[in-house]
Amino acid sequence: MERSRHFTVIQLVTDAMLCAICAVLGYLAIDLTSIKITFESLPILIAALLFGPVDGITVGAVGTLIYQYLRYGFTATTFLWMLPYIVLGFIAGFYAKKKNFRINATELGVLTVICELVVTLLNTLVILIDSKIYGWYYPTLITGSLVIRLIVCIAKAIVFGVILYPLLTAIRRNGGLKYPSSQSKPAKPEVSEK
Repeated sequence: MERSRHFTVIQLVTDAMLCAICAVLGYLAIDLTSIKITFESLPILIAALLFGPVDGITVGAVGTLIYQYLRYGFTATTFLWMLPYIVLGFIAGFYAKKKNFRINATELGVLTVICELVVTLLNTLVILIDSKIYGWYYPTLITGSLVIRLIVCIAKAIVFGVILYPLLTAIRRNGGLKYPSSQSKPAKPEVSEK
């Protein structure tokens, strides 16, 4: 079957489950003022690496929107807090699609580090904006926690890089998901001459 621009049922169900997992992981994060230890980016990476940038963006947007609403309600900065995860879904999905969804373990590790660094830097910018809007800004909040935030970022990226490759391989093998670029029209049945 030729892959079309329309979502398949498996893809929609997978995205919905990953959105829910993203929201739960975000909600259960360890939150220490400007340092947040969370694994909410893992389902976004999975969606992006399995299906591409649209799915990565969708899971990033919907998953973090649900989490933001449950934890803080809608605020003036809700979209800003969603933005790093939307960008994460785009970057990972775009790269996966460019590589025809065939990424080796080394590439996946480097991609994960880059994505986590982007999320950390964008979240740091959002902390700055949020703190100025709501009046809780002080300079050491940003500069003092940046080193710790980067250490947490690199640790998460290493963990994600190690578990993502076998996880994606298992999902594709056992979940019936194929590489999107390898799906082509079914071969015509051979006619045997009798």
